Amino acid sequence: MKRKLLSMVLAFVLVFAAGCGKSGGEGAAEPADNAPAAEGAEAEAPEESGTEDAAGESFSVGFALRTANGSYYAAIGEVVKAKCEELGWECTILDANNDTTKELENMESLAASGVDLIFLDCVDPSAATASQKVAADAGIPLINLDSGVDDMSMQITTVYSNNEQNGLEVGKYYAAALADDFEISAVMLSGNTGSIAGTQRRDGMFAGIIMERTGCTEEEAWTAAEEMEASLVSTGKASNADAKFTITGQGWGNWTIDEGLIAAEDLITANPSLNLIMGENDPMLIGALTALDNAGITYGAEGTVQLISAADGSKDGYDRVKAGDIMAIGENSPSKIGELGVEIAKDILVNGASPDSYEDITMTEAVAVTADNVEERYEFGF
Repeated sequence: MKRKLLSMVLAFVLVFAAGCGKSGGEGAAEPADNAPAAEGAEAEAPEESGTEDAAGESFSVGFALRTANGSYYAAIGEVVKAKCEELGWECTILDANNDTTKELENMESLAASGVDLIFLDCVDPSAATASQKVAADAGIPLINLDSGVDDMSMQITTVYSNNEQNGLEVGKYYAAALADDFEISAVMLSGNTGSIAGTQRRDGMFAGIIMERTGCTEEEAWTAAEEMEASLVSTGKASNADAKFTITGQGWGNWTIDEGLIAAEDLITANPSLNLIMGENDPMLIGALTALDNAGITYGAEGTVQLISAADGSKDGYDRVKAGDIMAIGENSPSKIGELGVEIAKDILVNGASPDSYEDITMTEAVAVTADNVEERYEFGF
């Protein structure tokens, strides 16, 4: 897993600090369960300068959107369009409806219309190579949003949330609330097999718990987390004795509330001594809450079972944080991704920054949303 500290040199100082230490980059797309990760830099908007003043002309951009069918993806499109309109830019959004053939057609339409820059939230990381080539052949700069791509040679950068560091912050927050002698007996609600983002998210939570409970370095925590991951993959169970942390089962909830409910029911039945349910996104945890209710098991602030999620940060999930049902959720904000993408586009089109000045991956700030900060982070949910 590629690990590097991502920094962005813009015409103005770009700030936002992600977590320190290990970082990783993902070259494959994931759904809003989704989004690749590494330790990255989050950018603060450069000073506003009007498009007309800076370049003597307005700009037009296109957005080849993976799908508008889903609040997460729709929110990215809405934010990008709104931010472009604030700058006086035209923004055309074309919906692929999760169809790679339609995505390619949309890219060809945008390129033929002569837009100045294209945003792409691809359907498939491999098929995206053909989509990106359309922009490259037309000499149009391309920024990938939310979903990673296999071939990064034709892009300016890919913008997404920091799955690993979000998971790390969530794990640390949970572990900090425990008594030193508390034995964690956890189950893992995962999205789908083979998901890079899912692996990064759960490993982040493993590392955060280990780091907080043992006092080891972050690098040591990641090594221990990778050992737990290998055990989980091979046996369906994992443990770290020093952190008093055991995972007794893993279920697959396909990133949804309904399938999260079914997977959680099976895990609860098979693991009656569990005291922690970990999720790779919050919709599956919302399903798990119903499973706990049906089983008559108390949870949350006053209960016997705690719940934490490495992502995504839906408003429904944040409402559960407010209610004390879920302890922490990693922030995977479509609005933050969209805003950062437009700021990079502005820096290139208006301020004249070189596309080569960007790293392959640019990430938003890693944040664990908890009872302490949910009110201030609520607006970034979807």
